[in-house]
Parts: sequence; C-alpha cells; structure tokens
Amino acid sequence: MSILGDAVAEAVLQTYDALPRKCKPVEATADFFQWVPLSGIVVVKGDNSRPECLSLGTGMKCLPVDQVAQANGSVVHDWHAEVVALRAFNHFLLHECLELSTSPTRTSPIVRRREAHEISDILGLQPFSIHDDLKLHMYSSEAPCGDASMELLMEAQVDATPWPLDRRQPATRKLPGMLPGREFFGQLGIVRRKPARADSPQTLSKSCSDKLAMKQCTSILSSCASLLVNPANAYLDSLILPKSQYVAHACDRCFGPAGRMKPLAYRTWSGGYAFRPFRVETTEHEFVYSRRSRPASSRELRTSNIAAVHNPHVQEALVVGRLQGRKKFDLKGASAICSKRMWVTTLQVLAALGTPTLLQQVSESSQVRRWKDSVLFADRQQVKADVRVDALAGWIRNDGDNFEVEVE
Repeated sequence: MSILGDAVAEAVLQTYDALPRKCKPVEATADFFQWVPLSGIVVVKGDNSRPECLSLGTGMKCLPVDQVAQANGSVVHDWHAEVVALRAFNHFLLHECLELSTSPTRTSPIVRRREAHEISDILGLQPFSIHDDLKLHMYSSEAPCGDASMELLMEAQVDATPWPLDRRQPATRKLPGMLPGREFFGQLGIVRRKPARADSPQTLSKSCSDKLAMKQCTSILSSCASLLVNPANAYLDSLILPKSQYVAHACDRCFGPAGRMKPLAYRTWSGGYAFRPFRVETTEHEFVYSRRSRPASSRELRTSNIAAVHNPHVQEALVVGRLQGRKKFDLKGASAICSKRMWVTTLQVLAALGTPTLLQQVSESSQVRRWKDSVLFADRQQVKADVRVDALAGWIRNDGDNFEVEVE
C-alpha cells in the first residue's frame, strides 16, 4: 500500500461513482452480482497536488478475429478496461489539441504548444506536448490479463500445478496464427491473447499485460495521437493495483527491466521514444463492482456487458464495442473512441494547424494502414518492431480492419 496508490485509486473510483446508472452493471440481487474491471488514467502536477482522473473505462471483452474486417474502424476491437481507459485518454488529448489549434489564445492545463525550436522534424510532426511538470498514473481494479496475472489465475484453480505442455501444440502455436490464452501455466513471460477462455471465439487482441509492456516503449499515445503529441512526457509513472491483485514477482517478470523486458533496458530511439518502465504500487481500496465485492446474499457471479467510457469531453456506454442500443456495425453506433472517429479528429487538427507537408502525406491515400506504414510513423514502427523481436516475441499484428478515412 502507498499514499500515492490510495490517492490515485480514489480519484478514479470517485469519478466512476459520479457516472450515470446506464454506465454501470445492474444492481445486485439475491440471484446474481455483476462485476466488471475498471481502469483510469490520472494526472498529478508536481509532488503535492491532488490527483485528477483524466479518463476511465470499464469492460472485459473484445471482437473476434473473424469480425474485425467488418468493423470498418467504427467498432472498438478491444474493450477491456485498461484499453478503454487508454483510448479515452487519447481522445481527450486529441480534443485538447483541436481546441488549441483552433483558438490561438486558448491554453490547456495538460497539453501545450511546442516552441519552433523543439520541432526538428521537417514534416512538422508532434507540434504539441504534455506539460513537463505532469506525471501520469494508471489505476486498475484487477491485475491486467495475461502474464501479470498468471499466478493469480493458477491460485484460483483447484490444482495450481502447471498443466503439462502438449509437444504437438507448443504454447506459441496453439492454432495457426493464434496466441495462447490462459493455458500452459508453466509458460511464463510469453505473449498471450484475449479472451483467454478456450471456449471463447478466437481473437488477435493481445493481453493487457502485453499491451502495457509495449506502452513502456511507445508511450501511452495511440498512433493518431503520436502524430500530434511528442511522446517524451506521455509515459506512465506508475500502475496502481489493489493489494489483493498484486503479485510482485509476476509484475517484475512482466514489466520490469530485469524481467522479459531486460533486453530493452536503457534503450532509446529516435523521436523521443525510450524504454520507461513504470512502478507497480498497491492500494487498499477495492472497486464496488469488483468480483471480490460480491455480497454474500448473491448466489451467482456474472460478468457485465457494459463498457463505460469517460473523459472531460465524452461519456458513453458501449455494448460489444459500439454505443449501447445500436445495431452491430451500424455507423450511427460508432463510439467517440473508435479508430475512425479518432482519426477524423486528428485530420481536423492537421487542417486547423495548416501543416501542408503532413496533409500532403495523408492525402496520398485514405487507408489508415498505409499511413501507419509510411514515413509519418517510421520512429514509432521501429520501436514496436524492436520490442516484438527483443522482448515480446510472438506478437502478431491485428491487421484485419483496414478502414479508410477521407481527407477533406
């Protein structure tokens, strides 16, 4: 337990408590109690300021690989709480950049315009930065799925002995092109997929443990946000977990510079990128909809299908990656944090800034995948490539949703 951990947790929990009823699981009954993971991004200015929750998310599902191509950028692929909170944070940054770019006199307590001498790239990339005196923290009500939670998963089994490996199906080749889920307990430190249950539809979404490990190198900026915001101040300073969800050696193995990320220790890259491992600290606070909060009077534990999205610019309730109440793949049901809408905002910022070189680069194609593979993202892609080779071997790109965004 730490003072910081409790303060960060309180900031997220209090923000969640203020959300409307539609963003939360149904109330507990004698028959069942619905639970859902919660995550949030918190900012702290200096050493003594009150932590402020900038974004939060709940959820625990993701889109099967055979439906990704139909998503067309308008359906959120992965709505695990950590991913939703990160997407909501990037949505917040994009809208702060939009307001700064359309109003020269406006200022933001989180984002600033960079001075001309700070922008050395001839393309004019990353004209904004997070303020230097801010630190970012993440709270999660559950240990991230994947490697950081394997010991907890083993302890929950009747027999915690690691299952023997089937030599005909190595852990990293369970199915052609697929990653292992929960199985193969004896294989620690490997990249895993979600959802982890063997009877769930197959996906190529990497576990939250793996995604957070990657974020220690790429920063917590999304691809589109990284066009606008320099990554140097966009790394997590700490990850806060409930004491009941913290296994020290698992977190060290998963995230630490002496664990599987050791080959990247002290590594730096062009573009402001570096390996910046976060601390993992604990809190005594438990989330009211944690599975550990089930009242004794409720006979059954069930998962909630609601994913809440919140930041100062947006508040939504999602079901299966789209706005609650909308049909599957209906464009009107596209969340504010879906890829297509985030890219539209990014293009609006570029247009407002009047950066002709950047706009020319993106106008050569309307396919987002081509943008990501272009010179615009060369530094970021090099970071990800090195991490996949040196630390997170077996990482498979989830490339099925090759959607387009028109440049006006």
